[in-house]
Amino acid sequence: MPEDTMTPRERWLAVLNRQSPDRVPTDYWATAETTVRLIRYLGLSQKSEAELLNDFGRSNADDPVIALPPTDVRRLAFEALQELHVDFVLRVGPRYAGPSLEAQTDPFGCRYQDVDYGAGVYAECIYHPLAQYQSVQEIENSYTWPDADWWDYSHLPQQVKGMDAFPIQGGGSEPFLTYKSLRGQEQAFMDLVLNPEIVHYCLDKLFDLAYANTRRIYAQIPGQVTLSYVAEDMGGQDDLMISPAQIREFLIPRMKRMIDLAHEAGVFVFHHNDGACRRIIPDMVAAGIDVLNPIQWRSKGMEREALKRDFGDRLVFHGAVDNQYTLPFGSVEEVHGEVLDNLRILGAGGGYILAPCHNLQSITPPANIVAMYQTCYEHGWTSNR
Repeated sequence: MPEDTMTPRERWLAVLNRQSPDRVPTDYWATAETTVRLIRYLGLSQKSEAELLNDFGRSNADDPVIALPPTDVRRLAFEALQELHVDFVLRVGPRYAGPSLEAQTDPFGCRYQDVDYGAGVYAECIYHPLAQYQSVQEIENSYTWPDADWWDYSHLPQQVKGMDAFPIQGGGSEPFLTYKSLRGQEQAFMDLVLNPEIVHYCLDKLFDLAYANTRRIYAQIPGQVTLSYVAEDMGGQDDLMISPAQIREFLIPRMKRMIDLAHEAGVFVFHHNDGACRRIIPDMVAAGIDVLNPIQWRSKGMEREALKRDFGDRLVFHGAVDNQYTLPFGSVEEVHGEVLDNLRILGAGGGYILAPCHNLQSITPPANIVAMYQTCYEHGWTSNR
C-alpha cells in the first residue's frame, strides 16, 4: 500500500485546482447516531450510545468535525475519521451573541422540536414566524430581521489554530431553506407563484445577512477558508421542486453574488443541490460553482456517466455513494462495487471527492461505512489508476 504524501488540505486543493492528488480525497457526512455507532464499532469507546449522544449534544450534532469546544465524543469522532483515512473538512463559523433565544429557537424566531422517527432524531421546525403575514408591509411592521452584529466573529482564529492540515469551510448561504422555515414549507413554495414580492423581499434580507456574515468570516481568517457552502435544495426524486424559471428569477442572481464574493477572496464554491437537479446544472455552472454535491445518482437524470461527460471539465464532483439503498441496505460487497464504479466513472482524469450522497443515517451498518472508506483508500491511489 502506498503512503500518504499529502495532507487532507493539500489533497483537496489538488483536486480543486485540477491537479493530481496522491489519492482520491474522501469526506464524511453523518447523523450523530451514526457517528456514535461507528465509534463503538471501531472499538474506540465502551460508553453506551446514549452516553456518547449526550456528550455530542444536539447542536450541530450531524457534524462531528465542526469547530466547537472539544468533547470526548468529538475527539473520538476525530480518531474514527483518521482511522478510516477520511480527508474531512473543518467547518467554522461565528458564535451567536445576539438577543436571548427561547429553547430550541433559532435567531430567526423559528422554533424546532426533536422528532424521533424510529431510528434517530431530527430537529423539525414547528413554528414559522412569518406564516401569518400577507404582505411585505406587514412583515416590515412586525418582524425584526437578524443582523450580522448578532454574531461574534472574534473566535474564528482560535477555531482554525493548529488545523492547517485540513480544508476549512466557512461562510456561504442557503436562504430558501431558511425561508421555508420562516413561512412554512407549503406556503413557501406557493409564494413563488402567489406572493413573489414577499419572496423577493425576504430573500434579499436573507442573502444580505449571509453576504455580511461571509465577508466577516473572510476578514477574520484571511486566506484560510478553502470552501464556502452556497446551496439550495432544488431537486426531488424525479425532477426539480422549483421550476427553472423560478430558480433563475429568485435564486441564481442572488447566489451569483455569493459566488463572486467567494471567488474574490480566493475561496472555492461548494454547491449542495439534492436530487434530480440535472436541468439546472448548466445555469449553476454558468454562475460559477466549483463543486457539485451530493450526486444522488438514483434520481432521474443524475446518471454519473452523463454528468462526468457533460460537466467533468468544469466541476468537481463530491459524494455519489448511494444513501438510498447501497449504504443502508446493501452488502459490503455492493458498497465495494459502487465505490469502484465511482472511482472509475467520476474519478476518471481526476475531479472527484468520494463521500456518501447525504448524511449517513443511523440504520447504516458500520461495516458498510468502513467498507466505503477502505475501498477508496485501497483503490483510489493515483499511481494505481
